[in-house]
Amino acid sequence: MEVTQKNDFIALRFTGYANGELFDSNRDEDAKKLGSTEEPKEAIVVIGQGMVVRGLDKALEGKEIGKEYEVEIDIQEGFGERKRELVKTIPLKVFSEKNVHPRPGMMLALDDMLVKIIAVSGARVITDFNNPLAGKNLKYKFSISRVITDEQEKVKSLCTLLFKFVPEFSIDEKIILRGPKPLGMYIQAFSSKFKELLGKELLFEEKIESPTVSEKNAA
Repeated sequence: MEVTQKNDFIALRFTGYANGELFDSNRDEDAKKLGSTEEPKEAIVVIGQGMVVRGLDKALEGKEIGKEYEVEIDIQEGFGERKRELVKTIPLKVFSEKNVHPRPGMMLALDDMLVKIIAVSGARVITDFNNPLAGKNLKYKFSISRVITDEQEKVKSLCTLLFKFVPEFSIDEKIILRGPKPLGMYIQAFSSKFKELLGKELLFEEKIESPTVSEKNAA
């Protein structure tokens, strides 16, 4: 019987509930309840690497492939307690300068964080930087459809998870990622993670793009 282990790359199907209310899913029926019109995709995660909330991450280990599971997750193992210090008053001009017109209930990105607008009063905006799921008990229904063993797919999956895109790459005794020079320092920062999860050294090769026809003409 095949069961999952820490550092396995897995394809996950799940539905999440917060205080009993559906909030996320990549299963057809539940995704439609959330108003999604696109076909949901399986989530690729690496067990034990913090790619999902801690309580769910723990629950993924030691599970059978294809079997349905359900796990209850308390606040501490989910998104944590709400923090009063994350409710902040910000001058309206901060938003105006970005051509944003805040209104109560609006969710937007500010300082690389998701923020909810609580109220707008005169020249002040009351905002909440708490995760929308902070302070809530969670429940997940999930199944693991497969364990990914193909090395190419693992590299593609890890690049997507860490870099949000897949650069050109090749695999031999080592993994070589190729791209423009600025990408090199960013990629090398994750070399130890590639070694840990894929068992191979990660190298970067600069790829110099050939000039386009218009660039040649301009020269």
